[in-house]
Amino acid sequence: MAKKLYVGGLPYSASEDTLKEMFAKAGTVESATIIMDKMSGRSKGFGFVEMSSEEEATKAIEMWNGKDMEGRNLTVAEARPMEERPRRDFNRGGGGDRRSGGFDRGRDNW
Repeated sequence: MAKKLYVGGLPYSASEDTLKEMFAKAGTVESATIIMDKMSGRSKGFGFVEMSSEEEATKAIEMWNGKDMEGRNLTVAEARPMEERPRRDFNRGGGGDRRSGGFDRGRDNW
């Protein structure tokens, strides 16, 4: 059964191919994904690697956790299940009373 690993502390220059090559030294890599920032398109410095077995995942953790990659210490651990996060409602909140900022531009009362 495949085992998903969290990989943190990645250099921003790291690619998914680099991640696959690294973790292939511990066994068969099913997938490797680097999480990208939606706005800038740059790496967020972490990602996920899916190894084909529990044994290979354990070997990868032992092999790469705490190791240096381009001056950054890697954190490699078993990935936790994604937690349910509350949805943001962009149509609510933050606006408050718009009349509190001085005068009302919509009226001719100045």
